[in-house]
Amino acid sequence: MSEAHPSIRVPVGPPAAQSPAAATTRDAAHRPTITPPIDIHEGPDGLTLEADLPGATESNLTIQLEHNVLSLDARIDAVAPEGGRLIHQEYPVGDYHRSFILSDDVDRERIAAELKDGVLKIFLPKADRARARRIEIQS
Repeated sequence: MSEAHPSIRVPVGPPAAQSPAAATTRDAAHRPTITPPIDIHEGPDGLTLEADLPGATESNLTIQLEHNVLSLDARIDAVAPEGGRLIHQEYPVGDYHRSFILSDDVDRERIAAELKDGVLKIFLPKADRARARRIEIQS
Protein backbone atom coordinates (compact mmCIF):
# COMPACT_ATOMS: atom_id res chain seq x y z
CA MET A 1 0.00 0.00 0.00
CA SER A 2 1.29 3.41 -0.88
CA GLU A 3 -0.26 6.81 -0.64
CA ALA A 4 1.11 10.16 -1.74
CA HIS A 5 2.03 12.56 1.06
CA PRO A 6 2.86 16.25 0.64
CA SER A 7 5.90 16.07 2.98
CA ILE A 8 7.87 13.32 1.24
CA ARG A 9 8.18 11.83 -2.22
CA VAL A 10 9.64 8.36 -2.71
CA PRO A 11 11.24 7.94 -6.15
CA VAL A 12 10.95 4.45 -7.59
CA GLY A 13 13.72 2.84 -9.62
CA PRO A 14 17.52 3.12 -9.68
CA PRO A 15 19.24 6.07 -8.00
CA ALA A 16 18.80 9.12 -10.21
CA ALA A 17 21.84 10.95 -8.85
CA GLN A 18 24.28 8.15 -9.60
CA SER A 19 27.05 9.44 -11.85
CA PRO A 20 28.37 7.30 -14.74
CA ALA A 21 31.75 7.11 -12.95
CA ALA A 22 30.12 5.79 -9.80
CA ALA A 23 28.16 3.24 -11.80
CA THR A 24 31.36 2.03 -13.47
CA THR A 25 33.07 1.67 -10.11
CA ARG A 26 30.19 -0.33 -8.74
CA ASP A 27 30.01 -2.51 -11.85
CA ALA A 28 33.75 -3.13 -11.72
CA ALA A 29 33.50 -4.27 -8.12
CA HIS A 30 30.47 -6.49 -8.96
CA ARG A 31 28.64 -5.04 -5.99
CA PRO A 32 24.91 -4.75 -6.54
CA THR A 33 22.99 -1.70 -5.37
CA ILE A 34 20.12 -2.84 -3.19
CA THR A 35 16.96 -0.80 -2.67
CA PRO A 36 15.95 -1.56 0.92
CA PRO A 37 12.25 -1.90 1.75
CA ILE A 38 10.81 1.02 3.71
CA ASP A 39 7.69 1.95 5.63
CA ILE A 40 6.67 5.54 6.31
CA HIS A 41 4.27 6.35 9.15
CA GLU A 42 2.61 9.68 9.86
CA GLY A 43 2.13 10.80 13.46
CA PRO A 44 1.00 14.05 15.04
CA ASP A 45 4.56 15.45 15.11
CA GLY A 46 5.81 14.27 11.73
CA LEU A 47 6.80 11.24 9.70
CA THR A 48 8.81 8.20 10.76
CA LEU A 49 10.66 6.35 8.02
CA GLU A 50 11.71 2.76 8.75
CA ALA A 51 14.19 0.95 6.51
CA ASP A 52 15.32 -2.67 6.86
CA LEU A 53 19.11 -2.64 6.52
CA PRO A 54 20.43 -6.05 7.66
CA GLY A 55 24.18 -5.82 8.28
CA ALA A 56 24.23 -2.02 8.54
CA THR A 57 26.12 -0.40 11.41
CA GLU A 58 26.80 3.20 12.39
CA SER A 59 30.22 2.92 10.76
CA ASN A 60 29.06 1.72 7.31
CA LEU A 61 25.85 3.78 7.08
CA THR A 62 25.69 7.34 5.83
CA ILE A 63 22.61 9.54 5.97
CA GLN A 64 22.91 12.79 4.08
CA LEU A 65 20.59 15.71 3.48
CA GLU A 66 21.52 17.87 0.53
CA HIS A 67 19.09 20.53 -0.55
CA ASN A 68 15.76 18.71 -0.35
CA VAL A 69 17.07 15.17 -0.97
CA LEU A 70 17.56 12.82 1.97
CA SER A 71 19.82 9.90 1.02
CA LEU A 72 20.89 6.81 2.88
CA ASP A 73 23.81 4.66 1.78
CA ALA A 74 25.40 1.62 3.41
CA ARG A 75 28.14 -0.72 2.27
CA ILE A 76 27.49 -4.22 3.53
CA ASP A 77 30.07 -6.99 3.46
CA ALA A 78 29.39 -10.67 4.14
CA VAL A 79 30.62 -11.62 7.57
CA ALA A 80 31.10 -15.25 8.56
CA PRO A 81 31.77 -16.30 12.13
CA GLU A 82 35.46 -16.62 12.98
CA GLY A 83 36.75 -19.88 11.54
CA GLY A 84 33.52 -20.42 9.56
CA ARG A 85 32.78 -20.22 5.87
CA LEU A 86 29.62 -19.24 4.05
CA ILE A 87 27.74 -22.15 2.49
CA HIS A 88 24.29 -20.57 2.00
CA GLN A 89 23.23 -16.93 1.78
CA GLU A 90 19.77 -15.38 1.38
CA TYR A 91 20.57 -11.77 2.29
CA PRO A 92 22.18 -10.09 -0.69
CA VAL A 93 25.55 -8.43 -0.11
CA GLY A 94 26.06 -5.07 -1.74
CA ASP A 95 25.43 -1.40 -1.26
CA TYR A 96 22.13 -0.11 0.05
CA HIS A 97 20.90 3.09 -1.47
CA ARG A 98 17.64 4.97 -1.09
CA SER A 99 16.72 8.61 -1.46
CA PHE A 100 13.69 10.71 -0.68
CA ILE A 101 12.60 14.15 -1.73
CA LEU A 102 11.45 16.25 1.22
CA SER A 103 9.10 19.19 1.04
CA ASP A 104 9.45 22.36 3.08
CA ASP A 105 6.92 20.84 5.51
CA VAL A 106 9.83 18.91 7.15
CA ASP A 107 11.95 20.67 9.80
CA ARG A 108 15.43 19.81 8.51
CA GLU A 109 17.21 20.97 11.67
CA ARG A 110 15.43 18.43 13.88
CA ILE A 111 15.72 15.28 11.71
CA ALA A 112 16.93 12.40 13.90
CA ALA A 113 17.99 8.81 13.15
CA GLU A 114 18.30 5.60 15.15
CA LEU A 115 19.74 2.27 14.03
CA LYS A 116 18.89 -0.81 16.06
CA ASP A 117 19.03 -4.49 15.08
CA GLY A 118 19.30 -3.69 11.37
CA VAL A 119 16.30 -1.36 11.32
CA LEU A 120 16.92 2.33 10.63
CA LYS A 121 14.33 4.80 11.90
CA ILE A 122 14.48 8.39 10.69
CA PHE A 123 12.16 10.90 12.31
CA LEU A 124 11.14 13.74 10.01
CA PRO A 125 9.46 16.36 12.22
CA LYS A 126 6.90 18.77 10.87
CA ALA A 127 8.12 22.31 10.39
CA ASP A 128 6.29 24.80 12.56
CA ARG A 129 4.69 26.34 9.50
CA ALA A 130 3.20 22.93 8.54
CA ARG A 131 1.60 22.31 11.95
CA ALA A 132 -2.10 22.86 12.31
CA ARG A 133 -2.81 25.48 14.92
CA ARG A 134 -5.74 27.33 16.26
CA ILE A 135 -5.82 31.06 15.59
CA GLU A 136 -6.95 33.04 18.58
CA ILE A 137 -9.49 35.75 17.84
CA GLN A 138 -8.94 39.03 19.61
CA SER A 139 -11.78 41.42 20.23
